[in-house]
Amino acid sequence: MTRLSRRLVTGSAAVVILTSSVVLACNIPVFRFALERWQPDPSEVIVFFESDLPDDDAATVKELEMASSRNGGLANLQVIRCDLRTNQDQELQNLWLSTKEKTRLPLPAVVIRSLKGQGQTINYWRGRVDELRRDRILESPVRAELTKRLQSGDAVVWLLVSSMDPQKTLAARKLLEAQCQTLPGEIELPEGIGLPGSELYSEVPLLLQFSVLEIAREDPREQYLIQQFSGFQADAFAKGEPLIVPVFGRGRALEVIPASQLSAELIQDLTRFLCGACSCQVKEQNPGFDLMLTTNWHLALFGEDAEGPPPEAAEGAGQKRTPELVPIPSGRKKK
Repeated sequence: MTRLSRRLVTGSAAVVILTSSVVLACNIPVFRFALERWQPDPSEVIVFFESDLPDDDAATVKELEMASSRNGGLANLQVIRCDLRTNQDQELQNLWLSTKEKTRLPLPAVVIRSLKGQGQTINYWRGRVDELRRDRILESPVRAELTKRLQSGDAVVWLLVSSMDPQKTLAARKLLEAQCQTLPGEIELPEGIGLPGSELYSEVPLLLQFSVLEIAREDPREQYLIQQFSGFQADAFAKGEPLIVPVFGRGRALEVIPASQLSAELIQDLTRFLCGACSCQVKEQNPGFDLMLTTNWHLALFGEDAEGPPPEAAEGAGQKRTPELVPIPSGRKKK
């Protein structure tokens, strides 16, 4: 097992030990448990200003507020307006001072912040309000395709941010595609799926299916994703390395991996972890961070009239039982 996969997998296992007295493991694969039961964390779009926003900026901010799932929209985002003249939140004040020092951004300015497990935050997108439109914050072609694949049954979608060196990108793609072809025949789903506590609620096919989705480094439509991912591996990205991001569930990115660290062993380790029984059901204590996506997950997964998992199931109340062979729903056919 590689050092990176050991850090991710054993970190999650440590949580299981700490919480085992409360929640026992279930038999649903991690990727499927996340797809059906983990609500995406909202990305915080923090708007800093000291006077009234110009009309164009105000319209952009209002559009984002209306797109938020908290206001009836479909995007997992939350807009936070921070008037530096009156806002007393010291954390936000410190965030602005740090951002100003690093970027020299004039006001009004925006920082987009995401949760990254264990209560940590990341804020790798910073810019002017007008750049929110330029960088396609709400949606992009890659995120639309990623969402489609996850909702159709792909267990893991490997995002590949291309390199300045086409040969490095090609080598990473070939390695990923080779593993995506062979791993479905080498991995078995956990036994006991469908038992009490390990029920499936969606008709999306339960598949050991993996795919690769490439992001062109210079694509203007994907600059939000690229800026977010490159923030994790700034040195590697600056040197022209491809970046690899395994995504599962409702758009949860497990890690950002430079191509120099990618290996068949690492791909296998992370895939087996995501396809294994969900040993820790508490989302916040698992590795990864949620991408900002615009979609109706409940409708896509459960249909218009279905209720989906009951609250106790969504909170991870399932317990591990003695495995039995039970019929697995064949699910909805891919269109």
